[in-house]
Amino acid sequence: MYKIGMISLGCPKNQVDAERMLAQLEKNGFEIADCYEGVDAVIINTCGFIDAAKQEAIENILEMAQLKEEGLVKKIIVTGCLAQRYKEEILKEIPETDAIIGIGANGNIADIAKKVIEGEKIYEMPSNSELPLVGERLLTTPEHWAYLKIADGCSNRCTYCAIPSIRGDFRSVEFETLVEEAKALASAGTKELILIAQDTTSYGIDLYGKLRLPELLDALCEIDGIEWIRMLYCYPDKITDELIETMARQPKVLHYIDLPLQHADDGILKAMNRRGDSAHIRSVISKIREAMPDAVIRTTFIVGFPGEGEKEFENLAEFVNEIEFDRLGCFSFSPQEGTPAFDFENQVEEDVKLRRGEIIMQDQLEIVTVKNHERIGKTYRVIVEDYDGYSDSYSGRTYMDAPEIDGMISFTTNNHYEVGEFAEVEIIGMNDYDLIGKDING
Repeated sequence: MYKIGMISLGCPKNQVDAERMLAQLEKNGFEIADCYEGVDAVIINTCGFIDAAKQEAIENILEMAQLKEEGLVKKIIVTGCLAQRYKEEILKEIPETDAIIGIGANGNIADIAKKVIEGEKIYEMPSNSELPLVGERLLTTPEHWAYLKIADGCSNRCTYCAIPSIRGDFRSVEFETLVEEAKALASAGTKELILIAQDTTSYGIDLYGKLRLPELLDALCEIDGIEWIRMLYCYPDKITDELIETMARQPKVLHYIDLPLQHADDGILKAMNRRGDSAHIRSVISKIREAMPDAVIRTTFIVGFPGEGEKEFENLAEFVNEIEFDRLGCFSFSPQEGTPAFDFENQVEEDVKLRRGEIIMQDQLEIVTVKNHERIGKTYRVIVEDYDGYSDSYSGRTYMDAPEIDGMISFTTNNHYEVGEFAEVEIIGMNDYDLIGKDING
């Protein structure tokens, strides 16, 4: 039996791809290792979306190359987005790699791994449309929550984004297949289902000629065992009245929505090729909050996009302070080869990008501080994530917090909870983005 390890980097969509590869490997007799030393091969499932992600991927490949030189790792297989984009560069700069395969080869990972371990060098780049959208998964998340990838690829063509060239056009998973996968996850203990795609709100448009996310939510809510349903990567131009109504009506669908807005200045939005303007975004947010007063809205912004002068940045900063988002991430524009924005004029200096990002995040900290202070004295349902014996306290998440993205709440109790159980917690304090509470039932 061959022993194999996996390093998966980047977004949750990539993580689901890794889980499918792990399931294939296990089914074909491979032993999945918990550490990398002594393995017959290690697979590095890379991200290549922005410069920081590319750097992280390269550092991991180099680390494995060092372990290979020391005799602790025998073979190195690189897949994922970085391999899809930079096969030739990886081959030239890191010749220690034994296989570089595109995402379209993920479905053959067991056969590829066996051949590599037995001495072959493999460099395959099939069409990205061959990436499996369905199949068994070996979950790498805790038992009580899991991702449900409802589509892959993207057809939006934002001028800064390389995803369409890496992953191809938007492809939805068939409706019935998703419902069956969700039922299987529920049977395995999943309580929180997190819907993901490059553009979750476009679900169904390619297969059925219409947006079917509301219907999918209704169907998932019928599954016994699923208690929370959360959505990430929802584009504002496809937040329909029907979707908002479904979120407000279905008790299992959390009043949490992730809107990656990227900017709020109309000129910059147009240059980004984003659909809709700032007026439309305001209208969508207003509808969400009117239908769900307790809605938590998360967003991300890019600062320093080409052409972003002081006026455009001020429009963004004013928008952030006006809307008062519950959760916000801010990133500096990272020019990507092969995208239109890479060659745009009026590129912004790195130190200006950094300063603008710091301003946005400082404003956001002040907004969150006020919001968290207003939550003191309120009680929330919390899903337990961990126990700290040193402080004799638990940590968990409310509906307001997506795992591995948002904050946590720590709370004290005289009761005993298992990970994945729910507790009713009163907020008694805060620590920047995190909350402090006590169990009202003990």
